[in-house]
Amino acid sequence: MSPITCLLIDDDPDDREIFALALDEADKSHRYLTAQNGFEALELLKGDSSRPDYIFLDLNMPLMDGKECLREIKKIEHLSDVPVIIYSTSSYAKDVEDTKLLGATYFLTKPSSIRTLTNFLVDILKQKTLPFYLKA
Repeated sequence: MSPITCLLIDDDPDDREIFALALDEADKSHRYLTAQNGFEALELLKGDSSRPDYIFLDLNMPLMDGKECLREIKKIEHLSDVPVIIYSTSSYAKDVEDTKLLGATYFLTKPSSIRTLTNFLVDILKQKTLPFYLKA
């Protein structure tokens, strides 16, 4: 069985590091990819060999925000069934609704603790049935 591949698209280096720590705790055999913005992510994802099992996407990024990136990801045929989890500080109801309509699988408000994030990741990676909006 090949390791689960997770791509985090987030411009904040601290958030990428925290996510890496939580992911390592949630699944020791994972493969972790990152992109600092939507353009970098799309370049990575457009290659046929780049098909992560999960895409975690920040909303508030420069150059291309998360909603626009989500729209573009959903246009890439070989990624159509890859779960996209919004991973954002936002808890704004319009962001939650907009991303659901754009095809996101979950909306996860960034928790304040690594332990809480780890627990969410365990549930997501084990494909538990969860509500669309996940918050700590």
